[in-house]
Amino acid sequence: MKSIALFASGSGSNAENIIRYFKNHPNVRVDSVWSNKKDAFVLKRAQNLGVESRYFSRDEFLGSDKLLRELQSRNVKVIVLAGFLWLVPPEFIDAFTIINIHPALLPGYGGKGMYGSFVHEEVVRNKEKESGITIHLVNKEYDKGEHLLQVKCPVFPDDTADTLAARIHELEYQYFPRAIEDFLNKNI
Repeated sequence: MKSIALFASGSGSNAENIIRYFKNHPNVRVDSVWSNKKDAFVLKRAQNLGVESRYFSRDEFLGSDKLLRELQSRNVKVIVLAGFLWLVPPEFIDAFTIINIHPALLPGYGGKGMYGSFVHEEVVRNKEKESGITIHLVNKEYDKGEHLLQVKCPVFPDDTADTLAARIHELEYQYFPRAIEDFLNKNI
């Protein structure tokens, strides 16, 4: 059985979708959900779905190996970032395979500060004809890791950041769990 841990900072709709996707999977299980925000709704979503959820502080993430050792003791090999906004420290990148999703077609609209509505606002402001999602491995720079999958969608002339975000979320829900599964089946 391949165990994955989810890291998230917000409401957790992608995390919930991933948990549901792997709920009765014969080869993959979501071991746990971790958040850097005590009041993140993702923690409650995970509990409601029967998955252990935990908060961790910046010090536990950056200044100590406690979190890293705990994940290793749980036999986690892959961490999936499902709306997690901190830069991952090198020791985590060295210890785990880490998969992230970005709400744009990288390398465009990536990097520090480019997440969520900030991405969609820029795409609309620049009158792009298309946007999409990029599922990628995490390396030591924001949004620079190897691409596993990109899926495009149109940007319409009358789109707002919110209407584009809704279309992007649908792509995330449809493709993110399957891309994780495909990666695990081929590589882990």
